[in-house]
This record gives sequence, C-alpha cells and structure tokens, in this order.
Amino acid sequence: MNNKEMSYLEKIFGRSAQTLVLENLINKKGEFTYLSGIARETGLSHSSVARVIEPLVESDLVIEKRMGKQIRTFTINEENPVAKLIIEFYNNLSALQDEK
Repeated sequence: MNNKEMSYLEKIFGRSAQTLVLENLINKKGEFTYLSGIARETGLSHSSVARVIEPLVESDLVIEKRMGKQIRTFTINEENPVAKLIIEFYNNLSALQDEK
C-alpha cells in the first residue's frame, strides 16, 4: 500500500499519529525498530512518534527496549491479549481490503 492509499484502519479510526504508529509496528511485528525509523516510515515528526508511543508502552501494547542511555527501540507486544486482538482485527481488515 502506498502512502496516499488509506488503510481500512485509517478509514475506520481516522488518520491519527497513534493509528499510524500502531499500524507501522504491526507491519513490523517480531522486530524492534527505532523512533526515527517509525517517524521516517509514517511521515510523522520524531516528537509526534515519541508522544504517541508513550501510552502504547504504558498500556503494554508496545515493548520498549533501551540500547544504551539514549537509543530506544520498540516492537508490538504480541503476547499482550489486547495487542493480539488488534493484530487479528488489522489482519482481517487488510484481507478484506486485499479482496477489493
């Protein structure tokens, strides 16, 4: 999907920074990614990503792993029951969108 094409997730919940970050992490599940990488891939500023990722970490939907004192990496928490439901929901929506 290109950047101009809106995903079903965006169509339903709107184009918000948190939705974009969550979708980015779902698409990269199983791998840790840097804030700057998320910002680049979503088109958001580094500060916007940092702001919206905090509640995701606090709710345990996202795992943060620090590398040194300043480098932070993130991944979707595939063991969290709510995250599992969100991933399943996202995958089902993506499958519907692919059928069109």
